[in-house]
Amino acid sequence: MREPLIQKDATVTDQEAKWVDFLQWALPRLELRWPGFRKVRRQVIRRIARRMAELQMDDLDAYRRHLETHAEEWPRLDSFCRITISRFYRDRRVFDILARDGLPELIRFCRTRGERRICSWSAGCGAGEEAYTLTLIWALQIAPQVPDIAFELTATDADPDQIARARRGCYPPSSFKELPPPWRDLAFTENQGRYCIKPEYRGPVSWAAQDLRKTLPDGPFDLILCRNLAFTYFSIALQRDILHGLDARLSTGGLLVIGAHESLPEMPPEWNPWRPELPIYRKGR
Repeated sequence: MREPLIQKDATVTDQEAKWVDFLQWALPRLELRWPGFRKVRRQVIRRIARRMAELQMDDLDAYRRHLETHAEEWPRLDSFCRITISRFYRDRRVFDILARDGLPELIRFCRTRGERRICSWSAGCGAGEEAYTLTLIWALQIAPQVPDIAFELTATDADPDQIARARRGCYPPSSFKELPPPWRDLAFTENQGRYCIKPEYRGPVSWAAQDLRKTLPDGPFDLILCRNLAFTYFSIALQRDILHGLDARLSTGGLLVIGAHESLPEMPPEWNPWRPELPIYRKGR
């Protein structure tokens, strides 16, 4: 079922009205949805404006006609709609509760299965801040208590440039405003005003350039983080498809974490809120 047409936001100026009209026309054709882009629209607009300048186009009508006659332009427009906002320990309540309760619970399930490995997945990992946050939590808080359990993390993002940045693992000071201050000094080395994560905290992560809408890693995973991506920007129909894929890859007893302001389009069978006050769901158990 198609989503209803979204009326213009009251905060949109007359100057932006044509841009909003264009986005409300284009986003559904990419299986994206306007409500997710309302607050971040200016980032997308700047990218499209640069592209229009490259094409020597003066107005959006010309760019719309270009899209209608050049199918190869749609993937480029799609790339302009990737929102890259991230930092270490973003939404610290989520990471605090994972460290205190979530990971220890997953370790108990792991041992019940006779296994010695926790597998996790960071979907839409951006430049790697979320993935490295998990490896730091494991190394600094969990591993000393459970030296017999290994931790593995698959991190995927649709943007190869973001994956390349994640592999480099070097970040500006602004990325660390929520990370516990001693951790930056302990786990990073400073290099010309940027902080690069030390090799011993890189090992658990496997990076892959994958578009969540097309390819998902095999799994199964005990912990999946799919935050501020699918359930914000994707169409409702696509959200349901992604959710079914996540369900198929989440192990029994496993946890799914979504964004603080997101909600699931439906609740899969056997799923329940794990912490009602937080956007974390558990499959079974």
